[in-house]
Amino acid sequence: MFGAIQRELRRRSAIEPIIGHLKAEVHLGRCYLKGRAGDAANVVLSAVGHNFRRILAWLRELLCLFLIQLWRTPPCPVPLNSAS
Repeated sequence: MFGAIQRELRRRSAIEPIIGHLKAEVHLGRCYLKGRAGDAANVVLSAVGHNFRRILAWLRELLCLFLIQLWRTPPCPVPLNSAS
C-alpha cells in the first residue's frame, strides 16, 4: 500500500479511538433523529459536547493553577497610619 491509501489508513487509525470514546461516553451510539440530516446533527452535537468538555477541563486546570499560585504568594503588609 502506497500513497493515498496509506495516508487514509493512518488518518483512520488516528480518528478511531476518538470515535470509540464518543460512542461509549458521549452517547453517539444511538441516533433518535430522522434521516441523513439527523445523523449529521447527532454527530455534530456529540462532537460539540466532547470539545466543550475538553475546554471545561482545560479551564478547570487553569483555575487550579491560578488558585495555587495565589495561595502561595505572601500577603502584602498593610502600612499602619500613625495617629496624629
